[in-house]
Amino acid sequence: MAYVIAEPCIGTKDTACVDVCPVDCIHPRKDEAGFAGATQLYINPEECIDCGACVPVCPVAAIFAQEELPEEWRHFATTNADWFQNAGSTVPDAT
Repeated sequence: MAYVIAEPCIGTKDTACVDVCPVDCIHPRKDEAGFAGATQLYINPEECIDCGACVPVCPVAAIFAQEELPEEWRHFATTNADWFQNAGSTVPDAT
């Protein structure tokens, strides 16, 4: 299961999690188009390797294992995945 960024990230967008992610699955980065307009950061569930490196560096405790998302934030699993299918299309391909 992937990790999910939930409600506490909205308006914060601290990128410490981006810096520690070993597979570059958290977007948008500060240098990417769309960063300013994004309300939060998102984890790509297809690329996340479930390492958990992002969790302890998040200053607002917004990152959860998908199965541990609080009930009121469960919809953020879909929000994260949808971003990569829609707005996330602006993320440059790493290949």
